[in-house]
Amino acid sequence: MASLRAAVLVQTALGDELREANGSLVLATLEARTLRDAAEGAHRRQNEFLAMLAHELRNPLAPISLANAMLVRLPEPSIELLNLHAIIQRQVLHLTRLLDDLLDAARISSGKISLLRSPTPLVDLLRRSVQTVQVRLLERHQQVQLDLPEQLIVDGDAVRLAQVFSNLLVNASKYTGDHGLIRVAARAHDGVAVVTVSDNGAGMDADVLASVFDLFTQGPRALARAEGGLGVGLNVVRNIVELHGGTVVGSSDGLGLGSVFTVTLPLAAEDGVVAVLPGPSPMPASRRILLVEDNPDANDTLTRLLLGEGHLVTSAYDGVAGLALARASAFDVLICDIGLPGLDGYQLITQLRKTSGAHIPFAIAISGYGQVEDRMRAIAAGFGQYLVKPLDADALLALVSSSAVSRFIAAAARPR
Repeated sequence: MASLRAAVLVQTALGDELREANGSLVLATLEARTLRDAAEGAHRRQNEFLAMLAHELRNPLAPISLANAMLVRLPEPSIELLNLHAIIQRQVLHLTRLLDDLLDAARISSGKISLLRSPTPLVDLLRRSVQTVQVRLLERHQQVQLDLPEQLIVDGDAVRLAQVFSNLLVNASKYTGDHGLIRVAARAHDGVAVVTVSDNGAGMDADVLASVFDLFTQGPRALARAEGGLGVGLNVVRNIVELHGGTVVGSSDGLGLGSVFTVTLPLAAEDGVVAVLPGPSPMPASRRILLVEDNPDANDTLTRLLLGEGHLVTSAYDGVAGLALARASAFDVLICDIGLPGLDGYQLITQLRKTSGAHIPFAIAISGYGQVEDRMRAIAAGFGQYLVKPLDADALLALVSSSAVSRFIAAAARPR
């Protein structure tokens, strides 16, 4: 009898311990879920903050960039003015690159980066990447040697791959002294394209090599060379390359002995040669343009730029006034900021496209937000093109006067 009572007591004690353990497990699970939700919320707020930060920083960069583009369009600019233009251009490009890298690092970490893949001529892309960083190379009197085959076609996103090789070239230039040498070579090997970007610069020791692609990692920098970065460029390179199914590795024989970065990318499945034929140069065309931009400096500067190219420009500073003008008069092109007071750009274009008789064949959205979903939303709303601030003045002017826009205008003018 005593042994039975003892057994019952033991079983009761075990039951109590089990219930207590289950309770602790439930509490631990709830606590873990709460911590996970808090971490996800903090991560989401961080990405939202970075996107807003980029937008707010791009807004003042936009009129600076446009005003700088106008300097070289002044009649007979002096050598001093051209030198000032070059300095401003370099610094605007540098700030823009820092913003892009920071945002891309946040997008990649949250899984929000996507690729638009197609057969892409690698050699043409590499040449364009070199041109992108040519200004900084010339500034430091650095030479680039190219060892490229006639043609290699990779299956990739041309914009993202251009970012990869531009970042590698910027990195090579940053850690190579004035009058240094940078080499870019490409070849096909076992079904992949192999691209190397090498330099005779500062080199890296084993400790730096082990973490060179980690976020916020920077190589050695002399005090005399104050220009740096955020330590995210190579992290972005690795993630974009890996999204393409490729690899990137860095190597160096040591400090002072230069560095080599090797990228492998899958070749396109088809063996056919992709011909990239230059299109005909668009003839200058005078457009009737409606510009809707609430930033006074950006509005006024862009108006002057467009007027200087022979276009007729009507300006509005908010969405309500812009929509009223678009409904009241005929225009060829709408250039519209997304973040507007009254009506935002999405609302403006949506209501305009629903207005019977409104005549604006082609609409260009401009914004400080550069994520894929922002671009897709703008196109779905009715814009024909989406440009991220700070605007490339030459690219905008070429788009406005392009034969593609002419076709939209001609199609809209045909009787229905």
